[in-house]
Amino acid sequence: MGKFIQDFKEFALKGNVVDMAIGVIIGGAFGKIVTSLVNDIIMPVISVCTGGASYADLKYVITEGKPEDVANGVAAVEEVAINYGTFIMNIVDFFIIALSIFVAIRYTTKFMKKEKAAEEAAPAPEPTKEEVLLTEIRDLLAKKN
Repeated sequence: MGKFIQDFKEFALKGNVVDMAIGVIIGGAFGKIVTSLVNDIIMPVISVCTGGASYADLKYVITEGKPEDVANGVAAVEEVAINYGTFIMNIVDFFIIALSIFVAIRYTTKFMKKEKAAEEAAPAPEPTKEEVLLTEIRDLLAKKN
């Protein structure tokens, strides 16, 4: 059991896990922002352009709901409907988030390529005096043998 706990501590305290946790938290907040953007800004504009119906209210009713009739002892029946307007809004959410992630990854990849190219283009550092001296000693010893 002690080895299990030690392995878990090593896993949980690695930098990548912490970075991933931060990404998940920021992603959740970003998702809320995108949902608000779609629900409160984009879809109302699209609704006005397409005739004024709110996308959140678009649905196909399969079975009408019936109110409760206490006098006759009839229980309430809930409406059964396919809410395709909400589905459309979720698709728009998905595409905005996917586009944002694509752009972020694309620019990150470009930045990493530039940084790697700069590292490869950097000249090798000059050897220190000790390294030069040791190289000369090695070469002299190689000539003697």
